[in-house]
Amino acid sequence: MSEPRGAVLTGEHFMNGDVAAAEGALAVGCTFFAGYPITPATEVAERMSERMPDVEGIFIQMEDEIASMGAILGASWAGRKSMTSTSGPGFSLMMENLGLGVMTETPCVLVNVQRGGPSTGLPTLVGQQDMMQARWGSHGDYEIIALCPNSPQECFDLTIDAFNLSETYRLPVLVMSDEVVGHMTEKVVIPPEDQIARIERRITDAAPADYLPYQPEENLVPLMVAAGQGYRIHVTGLTHDERGYPEVVAPVQQRMVPRLIEKIRKNAEQIIRYESDGIAEAEVVVVCYGITSRVAQLAVEMARQQGRRVGLLRLIVAWPFPERVIRELATRIKGFVVPEINLGQMVYEVERCAAGRARTIHVPHAGGAVHDPETILARIEEASS
Repeated sequence: MSEPRGAVLTGEHFMNGDVAAAEGALAVGCTFFAGYPITPATEVAERMSERMPDVEGIFIQMEDEIASMGAILGASWAGRKSMTSTSGPGFSLMMENLGLGVMTETPCVLVNVQRGGPSTGLPTLVGQQDMMQARWGSHGDYEIIALCPNSPQECFDLTIDAFNLSETYRLPVLVMSDEVVGHMTEKVVIPPEDQIARIERRITDAAPADYLPYQPEENLVPLMVAAGQGYRIHVTGLTHDERGYPEVVAPVQQRMVPRLIEKIRKNAEQIIRYESDGIAEAEVVVVCYGITSRVAQLAVEMARQQGRRVGLLRLIVAWPFPERVIRELATRIKGFVVPEINLGQMVYEVERCAAGRARTIHVPHAGGAVHDPETILARIEEASS
């Protein structure tokens, strides 16, 4: 029987994005995974099932995605860093419990390897059709954090970031991958364990009699404890007071829900990340994310060969959306070009922030394949005219 490998497989590896996401979770301390097999995310669960014994962790294949999301919330309250993975139809089933995680301020991570929809759609082929569901899929008012890798290396890196953000702000964090990135095999460099940033859970030092599970600190985030540590904990999806007790009245709702939103909005500039190329002198900026950003880069290079002043803005964090940078660019460029593997989702955020000061041109794709760079180039030429 082979020796356990430990959490961090330091070195250079040749692996796909799904496996890399699993390794990122393990490297940052995930010891609980619950999920249900679904293409094209199954390899995440398979890797976690194989590797969990190496970290004395727990893997559970649940009966469905509803149960999977519920299980990782419970595991988090038991003190575990927890994760699940899914794709389109399963993501839809998780939405109610995603909202429960927001309401109960439960840190955990959900990896969504997007495929073409709606319904069963294109199980084995690419889509970017869950981006608005990521933001608005659960009911009620809330904010969310969603990251978009465009390579297996970023699947590893951004899954680590997702766990750290979830612990910092106490909420479920989404990794919005896609089928091509998930199944793409490239070199992934895993650093030594002492070089991996790991944010651990901020635990209260209050005496059990004095602890309030939902009393926020100055940063609007409450300190947390785990079940079994001697504290009285009441966890509910109902509107609740600082004790966690149900208080289904308007004044408590008005105190609680705005705080859930403001703890993200007030820290948005620290959360938002993007990669820019040539936007300072550009007259057209291509806004993209995920696998589409790699195709868009080719189109931008083709446009530059024609002498056009084109920049690229790649969303690494899609939610919160980088409103400030889009608004600023809109005051000095001719237009935005937004390629996506959907028929219109993130383009509406770009258009909203541009507010008519710059053109917004969408480059849609219904799913199943990536764009032809020539198609994006044609829209760049249109925006330049």
